[in-house]
Amino acid sequence: MMRLLTGSSSPSSSSSFRFQPRSVDAFGSTVIAEGVDDKAKAYWVHAWTVGADGVITQLREYFNTDLTVTRLAAAAASKCVWQSRRPDRARNSLPGLVLAL
Repeated sequence: MMRLLTGSSSPSSSSSFRFQPRSVDAFGSTVIAEGVDDKAKAYWVHAWTVGADGVITQLREYFNTDLTVTRLAAAAASKCVWQSRRPDRARNSLPGLVLAL
């Protein structure tokens, strides 16, 4: 993905990072995968939107950011449906972001 987004042709930069999910959760048309690359000291979250035919229609990628996914309702209060579960959360603070559905 890095090579596609940045145009980097350096094989060492793209092969040094490993996407190995620690958890994958799905609710409705949203799939959340999160993981940590301890070697690169990077925490990542992918949020996919999947269409009725099973095809991914949208991908959001977050690095070194705590993520909270909230479902908004017109008449009711918003409801948190997913939150980052980083293993080092107690001792390492990251910026927070809310993804509203």
